[in-house]
Amino acid sequence: MRTTFAKTLLKLAKVNPRIMLLTGDLGYSVFEGFQTVFPKQYLNMGVAEQNMTGVAAGLAMEGFAPVIYSIVPFATMRNFEQIRNDICYQNLNVKIVGVGAGFSYGPYGHTHHGLEDVGILRTLPNLVIIAPGDPVEVELAVRAMMNYKGPVYLRLGKSGEPVLHKKKPHFKIGKGLLLQDGKDVTIIATSTMLERAIAVARELKRQGERGKGKGDMQSNKNNPIPFTLYPKQISVRLISMPTIKPLDEKIIIDSIRKTGALVTLEEHSMIGGLGSAVAEVVAESGLPVKFKRIAVPDRFTNVIGFQEYMRKANRLDRESITETVLNMLTC
Repeated sequence: MRTTFAKTLLKLAKVNPRIMLLTGDLGYSVFEGFQTVFPKQYLNMGVAEQNMTGVAAGLAMEGFAPVIYSIVPFATMRNFEQIRNDICYQNLNVKIVGVGAGFSYGPYGHTHHGLEDVGILRTLPNLVIIAPGDPVEVELAVRAMMNYKGPVYLRLGKSGEPVLHKKKPHFKIGKGLLLQDGKDVTIIATSTMLERAIAVARELKRQGERGKGKGDMQSNKNNPIPFTLYPKQISVRLISMPTIKPLDEKIIIDSIRKTGALVTLEEHSMIGGLGSAVAEVVAESGLPVKFKRIAVPDRFTNVIGFQEYMRKANRLDRESITETVLNMLTC
């Protein structure tokens, strides 16, 4: 995702000399191309994110289109007051880019994990929050945010996330993307969990196929977890939600009416992220629905390791998510 971001921003800078890229002493092996082509449009601000945010606000007031870039916690929390007062309060055209969503920087520990960013930034007026799910969405999101006049937060992974879209979708800020239709359950995923959601949708269909004419429980080496079998193939309505604020309420309501069961999936704290945003829509809709948030529990994980290890420790692996959805559907 971050490589796609760097390449797309470079393309846009070639036609827009007002773009300024500010980084908090990182981006090595990522921004060398930008530095070479546009040395006067690149500023390494050092480990001084609060100052970087204030400088970006000043550049925006002078008509530039500044982009600030750092690891998620440093791009959103260390400088939260400056984002609130300097950028959002004045509704300035500054783009905030956080790299390393979720457990992308797993071995670095909790200081580098990006699990609270969406929750705290959702509280700020004027701020758009975009969390693309694959490199295709990243390119479209970067182009959309640079065309948008106002503050935007862009949340990126960094672990070589695969291309998931077979063709470019119609991307619009504030709109969800329907990847496949279904009638039994809706899975809404965002950011680095989109790939996992696609895998879970496939697994749910297979679980239903395995369940035909068999007993109540099943477990084998190919399907390592026991679960209550669903009596038919599970038809999944799968939605990518690259914009968390403003949220596409219509696609959520339509999904509730169509499937009657709704799951959100994110590599973020259980509190304040996509699940919380969708829950607000669900609660105010008054519609009957089975609803489940799947996210990182409200705790500091007591182990440290690479991203997939951290996901599994928080039940964000494919098997655990599949089990959670099946249990919801059968209860």
